[in-house]
Amino acid sequence: MRFGLFIPQGWRLDLVDIDPSNQWEVMRTLATAADSGPWESLWVYDHFHTVPEPTEEATHEAWTLMSAFAASTSRIRLGQMCTAMAYRNPAYLAKVAATVDLVSGGRVEMGIGAGWYEHEWRAYGYGFPKAGDRLGALDEGVQIFKQAWETGSATLDGTYYQVDGARVWPKPLQDGGIPLWIAGGGEKVTLKIAAKYANYTNFDGTLEGFTRKSELLEGHCRTLGRDFDAIVRSANYNVAIGSSEAEVQDRLKQLEERLAKHVGAEKADAALGAFRGLPGVGTPEQIVENLTALKEKGLGYGIFYFPEAAYDRSGIELFEREVIPALS
Repeated sequence: MRFGLFIPQGWRLDLVDIDPSNQWEVMRTLATAADSGPWESLWVYDHFHTVPEPTEEATHEAWTLMSAFAASTSRIRLGQMCTAMAYRNPAYLAKVAATVDLVSGGRVEMGIGAGWYEHEWRAYGYGFPKAGDRLGALDEGVQIFKQAWETGSATLDGTYYQVDGARVWPKPLQDGGIPLWIAGGGEKVTLKIAAKYANYTNFDGTLEGFTRKSELLEGHCRTLGRDFDAIVRSANYNVAIGSSEAEVQDRLKQLEERLAKHVGAEKADAALGAFRGLPGVGTPEQIVENLTALKEKGLGYGIFYFPEAAYDRSGIELFEREVIPALS
């Protein structure tokens, strides 16, 4: 199993109480620590407004961070989970990603999805098309990426995008272009797009959900004549780890208290629903047991989010000592 680490960028209110002038240094230091540690990749989210509700707290832009991490790390791979296709013209984004790949020495991963956060879509003037249109744009945008990275030029007269000889030189350093992570578990459309184009998928990380999505992906691959085993399946995990169950609960309580100061007790409690009872929460032994069961179902890559990372690295360090070696 392979391991990626989310770097806090503010979207999940994980840089609050840190002065903006110091936030990049916090992110950079975490990235360089990951670069020298056991992590294969680091990741950020592609969002503009905080959750669980928009606030005036920081949310740093994903592709700007990609470029900054490219210049300040040397080994670790660099991803976004996941870029929203409609937030940037896909030919332009193909160019941005190719440049970052050059800066990084060929270390970029492209996480891409249809997008879902309606508040920021409308706030930034993108409207909010129905799901079918967002997914149609995802499919066309990925076609543009592949042409641009494989040939240096893209032409498409599509329903959602029209490009005519859009040049992307130099091409990415990676042979065949930047690896594509198609994110989302939509069963009829998203997983079919993944079956057509993805090097990696990213969907439901619970045992039941992961098993179902995997079976459906395999069915789409069979229909399309794609080798299912050529696609690495991944999932994201929120982590609350402690050497005892009491420590785990203390970590969750600290998170709830931090969130409540900014979004209120009710929304803070609801946000913890993305942690309680899920595979990344528990003692090292419990988390290893949970992930082992998922590994046996085909989970090849986990991307892990530690909500306290900007303030306290002890959870990351415990995970590095006792979880990663047991599953690598």
